[in-house]
Amino acid sequence: MDLRHLRYFIAVAEEENIGRAAARLHISQPPLTRQIQQLEEELGVRLFTRTPKGMELTQAGELFLEEARNIRAVVEQATERTQRAGQGKLGRLDVAIFGSGILGTIPRLLLAFRNDYPEVKTVLHTMTKAEQIEALRQRRITVGFNRMLAPLPDLATELVATEPLLLAVNENHPLARERHVSFRMLAEHPMVLFPTGARPNFIDKVMRLCEEAGFVPKVSQEVGDAVTGVALVAGGFGICLVPESVTVLTLPGVVFRPLQDASSNAHIDLSCLYRADDQSPILSAFLETVRAFRSAHISGKAAGMRSETGWDAGI
Repeated sequence: MDLRHLRYFIAVAEEENIGRAAARLHISQPPLTRQIQQLEEELGVRLFTRTPKGMELTQAGELFLEEARNIRAVVEQATERTQRAGQGKLGRLDVAIFGSGILGTIPRLLLAFRNDYPEVKTVLHTMTKAEQIEALRQRRITVGFNRMLAPLPDLATELVATEPLLLAVNENHPLARERHVSFRMLAEHPMVLFPTGARPNFIDKVMRLCEEAGFVPKVSQEVGDAVTGVALVAGGFGICLVPESVTVLTLPGVVFRPLQDASSNAHIDLSCLYRADDQSPILSAFLETVRAFRSAHISGKAAGMRSETGWDAGI
């Protein structure tokens, strides 16, 4: 028995007439009659009683019709789910995240993906950069997020956003009174740096910026993540350079100030990384969401700049 037998049987049962069923199926009557006869022979029961008015289901035929419709529904559902999986609309996406990356940008991006692909289950894993690279190569995750990613032959990257760096400072600190902080002024004050761990990382970025500005920073603490760094700022341990997304942290006693004369390098990237040979539909769908998100992020920043400079008002 094949699915064609079931389709033909259902058509005849619903139309109660070979001629009408043949027209519905776009075939001639003789082959349809032969198919029904073959089905009855295979099952070993009569499914129809032939009458002058057409085809009437036997008791066995009525039971088989119910089962045939159930089978058809299961096949249609399986077909649809398979097609949706092939389009990246169904399945599982394992995503690796890290410290400050979960603040602001990544949750908005993941929400946008969930809204576009609600049937894809997203599973989050907290990993360092080195752990993400290992997990990708072992196929334990589909995509990771991190900053300052060095090129690797077997992995590819996609830029998500570029964020300016801001200064996190205690509200009682002298720099908190400044509307914009000159980068050179940082040389005077102890700094909290993050994250500890594999290098190069954000600490190296801050050290290079200080070197470009002509000074070596006074390091009071090196900590594991941005949350700890901002918490130490709240406790008066020093000042801390942070990506813009960290400003979603609202710890009592901490304010954020833009840098006035910083190097053009005073920004940090957020990128996702994935296996270069991964052709999965779910990854393709996710990367489409990343690109749309990045485009909207850039457009939103441009609109904000026009508003601040009076462009939107025609000035």
